[in-house]
Amino acid sequence: MADDSGEGLRRRLTRSGEDALGKLAQELLENPLVNGAIARAFEAREKAAQAQEVAMGALNLPSAADLERLTRRVRSVSQRLEGIEDGVDRLDERLASLNASAGLETRLDAIDRQLQALTGELHALHDALPAARKPVSRNQQRLKVPPE
Repeated sequence: MADDSGEGLRRRLTRSGEDALGKLAQELLENPLVNGAIARAFEAREKAAQAQEVAMGALNLPSAADLERLTRRVRSVSQRLEGIEDGVDRLDERLASLNASAGLETRLDAIDRQLQALTGELHALHDALPAARKPVSRNQQRLKVPPE
């Protein structure tokens, strides 16, 4: 029971402290004097940032904005380069597959040469036969011989 009351007291104190801080902050923000001071502080901060950027530009030093732009451009170039690398990899794979098929083309050329050599040998054998009959032309085949 003592733990429960201690925990409850802590919660009540925390809640009342948060409420008091909230009210204080609200009253400070509603106060025109404090509100004006905060606004002037932000304006001074902005002017100081602009002056710093002008001074760094005069010294030829990059500002934070310049570095951010440069970082974005480097990221963009990096992404484009990755795309190019992917394209080169795809081309490399296609060239490898074409080289594999080039071995097939070499084999087909060898087969074609062998067929030409065999055809030449067959013609030589045909011409070398002693009683080789020459084929009759189509016109002679159509002639009709009268019976005797």
